[in-house]
Parts: sequence; C-alpha cells; structure tokens
Amino acid sequence: MAALSRERLDDGIEVIRLDRPDVRNAMDTAMLAELGSALTELAADDALRALVFSTTSERALCAGADVGEQLDHAAGVARMEAFARLYAAVEAFPAPTIAVCVGNVVGAGAELACGCDLRVGGDNLKLVFPGARLGVPVGPARLVPLVGLGKAKELIFTGRVVGVDEADALGLLARRATPEGAEAAALQLAREIAAHPPEGLRHLKGLFRAYEGTEDRVARENAEIVEFQRTGGGLPYGGVKR
Repeated sequence: MAALSRERLDDGIEVIRLDRPDVRNAMDTAMLAELGSALTELAADDALRALVFSTTSERALCAGADVGEQLDHAAGVARMEAFARLYAAVEAFPAPTIAVCVGNVVGAGAELACGCDLRVGGDNLKLVFPGARLGVPVGPARLVPLVGLGKAKELIFTGRVVGVDEADALGLLARRATPEGAEAAALQLAREIAAHPPEGLRHLKGLFRAYEGTEDRVARENAEIVEFQRTGGGLPYGGVKR
C-alpha cells in the first residue's frame, strides 16, 4: 500500500502528502523509499516551481521514525542510511520547498520540516526535537541556522514540545492557520512563489545554500547518525533484533 499521495497542480506546484494516518505518518522503510524516488524524479523536473510536503491527516505531518517496524541490525542501518539520503535530498532540492506543520512534527518529521525552505504551522502544532532524549546525534544541522545556536541548544537538549505561538515567535513559520486551513495557506504561499521566474528562484536557493553552508552541515550530521546506528545504541525501535 502506498505511503504517499501526490498531486500536481496546474501552476507547477507538486504536493506530496504523507499517508500513514494510523501511525501519524511515522516513517518506515517503505515510506522512505517512496519519498526518495519522488524527490529524485521531481528534482529533475524543470517545470516544477514549488514543492509542498503535506499530510492526509491533520493530527500529524510526521511523528518521526516508525519505532514499531521489525528490523534486524543490518536493516536498521539501511533505514538510517535512507533517512540520511532523504535529509540530503530535501536540502539539495533545487526548487523552493514548503512544509505543512500540523499536529505532531517530531524527530524525523521535525527534520523534514526544518529542511524545507518555509513552513506553515497549524494551531495544533507540537514540534519536538527528541534527539537528546533518544541519544541520537541529530538536529543541529537544520535547527541552528533557523533559530540561532543558543535556542537550538535549548530545544534539542530538552526535547520539549514547541507550540505554534513559540514556533512563530522564533521565526520558524512563514504563515500560520487552523489545522484545517494549513495546507491551503501553504498552497497560497507556493502560488505566490511560483509566480516568479523559476530560474531566478532556483539561483537564489543555491545562493542561500552556499552562504549558509547547509550542504556541509547536513552531510556531517548524516555521517554521524549513520555511524550511530551502525556502531552505537541505534534507534530504540520495538522490533530491533541484535
């Protein structure tokens, strides 16, 4: 069964909706494979003007990695490598990206959201960076450029919940809306962006990447999380077999 639904709008906007509502869109190996294939395809599409990551459930954009997936050690490492490829693909994506942040945006969901260029928050947002609580070396690469070093340390070290008001005050959100209206608000933002010359937008995005060094940040952190999975404690899935 497909873990994503996709829609191409007539103004050059693609919508990818995460579609595992029974587990709040937690990412398993199959979803990661679908996301990877979609991003590879769309990155080569010169007609694409903006990409929106959304959800079929207002309860969550993504609740993180699927901790119930049955995996042996090798499969756990392979899945972490797939997470690393996803984070790199989002960072390198040539067209502007927007995340619809409703409900649970946790762990891998927070990484996806913060890897996007812009975010639209629903009033039910529960944003969490649980890396420290789980012992996973993840978070700084994407969060520090968005909120600054001091605040990123506090959010990552504590792993506490960030609601929509705080996320807005921190500058994480481009727009906010009701949970029901968050995708529509993201699409309106995408249409405003898509109205501009696409070559110029892609060039500007490349400048942002170069000036902030996001490619190097993400590559370093990706190496850390894969090594952690290979030789450290690994993610605490319910199904890991050693």
